[in-house]
Formats: sequence, structure tokens, C-alpha cells
Amino acid sequence: MTKFSAFLKDEAGAVTVDWVVLTAAVVGLGLLIFSWVRPAVSNLAEAINLELGAAQTCMTSNGSNC
Repeated sequence: MTKFSAFLKDEAGAVTVDWVVLTAAVVGLGLLIFSWVRPAVSNLAEAINLELGAAQTCMTSNGSNC
């Protein structure tokens, strides 16, 4: 019984468990924020793509379609 009670009182792995829980929380929050920000970034990228397409059309048409 003394080995079992010594095992229960041992705190050697407690720091590892704390770090695992904290890391999981940080990753979870990162994924939550990413899912919230992704649509806005996607819309911005689409707007940039449209502007670049318009600029390319303007440049290749010698300014006649600007």
C-alpha cells in the first residue's frame, strides 16, 4: 500500500498536465478566432483579386478600358 500512496502523492507529472491543458486551451482559442476571422479575410482577398484583375485589364488594353 505504501507504493500506491507514494504514487498518489507524487507531483512529478503535475506540471506536464498543466502545460497540456494550457496548450489545448490556446489551440482551441486559436481555432475559434480563425473560424471567426476567416470569412472577413476571404472577402478581402476576393476584393483584392477583383481590383488586380481590373488593373490587369486596364494595363493590357493600353488604358482604353480603365
